Amino acid sequence: MLPTVDATRYTTPLREGGSLPGIVEATDLGTYVAKFRGAGQGPAALVAEVVVAGLARRLGLRVPDLVALELDPGIGRLEPDPEIQHLLVSSAGTNLGVDWLPGSVGFEPAGFDVDPLEAARVMWLDALTVNVDRTWRNPNLLVWHGDLWLIDHGAALVWQHQWPPASGAATRRLELSDHVLAPFTADLADADLAAVDQALATRVDPGVLHDVLADVPTAWLDDLEGPDEVERARARHVEVLAARLAEREPWRPSRAPTGEVGR
Repeated sequence: MLPTVDATRYTTPLREGGSLPGIVEATDLGTYVAKFRGAGQGPAALVAEVVVAGLARRLGLRVPDLVALELDPGIGRLEPDPEIQHLLVSSAGTNLGVDWLPGSVGFEPAGFDVDPLEAARVMWLDALTVNVDRTWRNPNLLVWHGDLWLIDHGAALVWQHQWPPASGAATRRLELSDHVLAPFTADLADADLAAVDQALATRVDPGVLHDVLADVPTAWLDDLEGPDEVERARARHVEVLAARLAEREPWRPSRAPTGEVGR
């Protein structure tokens, strides 16, 4: 399960995010980007954040640490901004805390050289999880201490918004030509991408999928599915992801897309 900490102070709204995340201090003396269950995207986005980050970590990709962030409604009532106050009060309970990376900067394709195989691994993860939100318009990547870090995965796992049979979601393809890292893989051969696919797929067995879904706080699945369906919701995610891993040919990055860095 995710570590649990209590929020002690809401400090700064991050208004560039559509869900109005904010900087929050917590009882472990950590500082987190808080993503709220009461935001417009709702708890489904938080589920996607935990699942994709958990998979990324197991694939050797860098993601900030996550915590279950408990929010007392009293913190919200102290906020003078009515919009923020409403968000905080309606988000009482378990939210998501993403470790704040001080001094990190947003990824700019023209200003940072990405290793082609690392780019291919990120694209493979996004294809597996149908993450539609890592384009050059909205990279959802940070550079911290010279390394690439993956953030903001709430738009992934699109199947949870209207559950199809696992077989129906197994072969869903993500269009990768607009992926922000696609230009960095342009010189890779099909054999290179096939090797990345094979190496990553072996790291995600059913046990890993169950462990990743176990990290999702019960409160969010309760909000989405009801108290009697929480474990079924975890199992459905495992079923869909396992089906996609078993039928990778339709969706895996199989050739290097073309494009110009820094469009």
